Amino acid sequence: MKRALLALADGTVFEGKAFGAEGETLGEAVFNTSMFGYQEILTDPSYVGQIVTMAYTEMGNVGANLQDEESLKPHAVGMVVRQVSEEPSSWRASESLGAYLKRHGVAGITGLDTRRLVRHLRTHGAQMGVISSDGASAKALVERARTAPGMEGMDLATGISTKQAYTFTTPTPHVLGPVPAPPKHRFDVVAYDYGLKRSMLHFLVDEGCRVTVVPAHTPASEVLALKPGGIFLANGPGDPAAVNGADRAVAELLGKVPIFGICLGHQILALALGGKTYKMKFGHRGTNQPVKDLTTGKVEITAQNHGFAVDAKSLEGRAQVTHLNLNDDTVEGLAIPDARAFSVQYHPESSPGPHDARYLFARFAALMAGG
Repeated sequence: MKRALLALADGTVFEGKAFGAEGETLGEAVFNTSMFGYQEILTDPSYVGQIVTMAYTEMGNVGANLQDEESLKPHAVGMVVRQVSEEPSSWRASESLGAYLKRHGVAGITGLDTRRLVRHLRTHGAQMGVISSDGASAKALVERARTAPGMEGMDLATGISTKQAYTFTTPTPHVLGPVPAPPKHRFDVVAYDYGLKRSMLHFLVDEGCRVTVVPAHTPASEVLALKPGGIFLANGPGDPAAVNGADRAVAELLGKVPIFGICLGHQILALALGGKTYKMKFGHRGTNQPVKDLTTGKVEITAQNHGFAVDAKSLEGRAQVTHLNLNDDTVEGLAIPDARAFSVQYHPESSPGPHDARYLFARFAALMAGG
């Protein structure tokens, strides 16, 4: 393995070995506390423009396969791991993690102290970084990271959104055996693609939805012309306040049909209500975030991936805060009962993660059914 460096904007430099694609990559350095699910994480469009550090010590044990992808390719621009296994031990594996990253042109670095790196990002915040195996000096790499623009003010969702509308009718596939037949068609749903994960569409279809996926900038009038039974606001990357026209479109849709938002969709719903969002110090990324449902008192363990959050005070008198993160009291859920709209900051589809919150897709179906 070639020598590689990870340089952060604040001048901190880590030395390791290159794996995956060699060369240089620039992105926001963040960390994920999941012990597993690296392929779903890499292919989650919410990671556009980010270098993902996996806090758990070893990755690559089960290799990579086509079934675990959340989109057509990795969207993370770099990966940092303590130790990488290049001999996968799974009957589902078609290649190693390193080979998978190399095939997709994603640079990785291994052999560095990821515990120190995660603690550094937790203390000093997520920041721009560079992975390089090209032999550039540490000083030059730090300067590149320091002068790179950050995530605030960046509309990344529009850039990765679908360019044309399409219909999705495939239910959740089984690991073994053929894809099951779609359930009986009950609802027509329009899904705004801000960078959605494939598993979200599967779970909507499981509830009897025929989903029409539309570009992020689609006007409300075009959506209503499709006569949907419900609107789904997907996850995605970047600054929610920068997504061109999204909050205005959702504001026009409020009260006309049931609305369900996840992650970036949750933040855009808050903006449509006149609320505000803000950049978090290091965000929530992992499969072990405790969230309390304030309406029931129940605590769920959730999967999360976001660097922005909703300002609770900005929503006073506009929406009901339904969920809170028990680690830092950030807003994790909203409801606007009169408008038949609700949203969550976390990922009920998991992929990877616990299944505690998957019932929310059934809740959306119940709203559309008039329940």
